[in-house]
Amino acid sequence: MKDPAEKFLTASERLHIEGRVAEAEKRTSGEIVVMVVPSSYHYPLASMLGSLLTAMLVSIAVTFLYEQFIGKESMWFFPSLFSIVFILFNEVIKRIPLLKRFFVTRSDMQEEVDEAAIQTFYYRDLNQTVDHTGILIYISLFEHHVRVIADKGINDKVHKDAWQEIVTTIVGGIHAKTQASAIAAAVDRCADILSIHFPLKAGDRNELSNEVIIGTGK
Repeated sequence: MKDPAEKFLTASERLHIEGRVAEAEKRTSGEIVVMVVPSSYHYPLASMLGSLLTAMLVSIAVTFLYEQFIGKESMWFFPSLFSIVFILFNEVIKRIPLLKRFFVTRSDMQEEVDEAAIQTFYYRDLNQTVDHTGILIYISLFEHHVRVIADKGINDKVHKDAWQEIVTTIVGGIHAKTQASAIAAAVDRCADILSIHFPLKAGDRNELSNEVIIGTGK
């Protein structure tokens, strides 16, 4: 099965976004990186909880019907059925993100996306630019969350609330299924914000790749 993050943007769409990143960085010394991951975490407890609840409900219902229509009781019927249904639904829920989302709270998803985005920022060395002007646009598909992480040099001059516009633009584009154009527009807007405080300097060089990163998440 193809990775959802791979399907999210076509090859031509990625090239288009990368071109916009290159153009944006002609106006600012800031470095913009776009990353898409299928999920920020695999949420094992969600699969476990969903399987337990489903197996319990199904097993109780089937056991009741079995005893009503067959007319006999068996001490082994319920635990055997429960075990089979639990194993089956555990595999199903792990493989179908839409089902898994029912058993994950919004706060848990937000926490995992925040943590994964920050880890990615440092793992990818976005904090190593000369003037600490790296910025990560992190898109996590399972959680339907977008996070913008800016380095210290940017945070000293740009309030973090400024990035909510970027998040809103991308989320709106995803809902409208125009994610590529929305991300490109978000990159342009990042350049608008950064160019005010970090205009392009003489001798500036491209310190981070413009390539759209397709990640695996945690």
